[in-house]
Amino acid sequence: MTNIPVTTWSLEQTSPDDLLPAAAPEGDVRIVRAEAPSPEFSRFLYASVGGDIQWIDRLSWTYAQWQRHLERPGVETWVAYDRGTPAGYVELDPQDDGVVEIVYFGLIPAFRGRRIGGHLLAYGAARAWDLAERWPGLARTKRVWLHTCSKDGEHAMDNYLRRGFKLFDTKVEEEAEAATPGPWPGAYPG
Repeated sequence: MTNIPVTTWSLEQTSPDDLLPAAAPEGDVRIVRAEAPSPEFSRFLYASVGGDIQWIDRLSWTYAQWQRHLERPGVETWVAYDRGTPAGYVELDPQDDGVVEIVYFGLIPAFRGRRIGGHLLAYGAARAWDLAERWPGLARTKRVWLHTCSKDGEHAMDNYLRRGFKLFDTKVEEEAEAATPGPWPGAYPG
């Protein structure tokens, strides 16, 4: 198996005023919180969005692991729908001292390039900033952060910067090159 260099960039917002809006996409695009924890749906989103960019860390999770994660207070999944079809998602995970991580964000490949991503990211970041309003007992959000890497889509970094995220760390590590799992073989048009 071959190793490849992977650059990981960490970005943050330290005030809700840092968040820059995105234009709403054309058509019937809605963003809805998946309020009922559903390991099946969350795994579908994870595999469908991350399959072509080698998201593999959660593929081995059991049903119970997904359930435990999704039931943690403050963990939220916001799903973008294009005409009723899931197009992508953003997952929020509260951490200590008012920090919220955007753990996963992205679009299913068939929905990329339609201006949905900027809108979804801006909406998800806004929900990270007001997370404590929906979860009594959580600290008020003081910082929202995320990471992206050189395996992510070519427009990912630009989208984060246009939404007001600022770079605070860069790391380069060697990783084993993984086969692209996708939600199933041949799922992506060539």
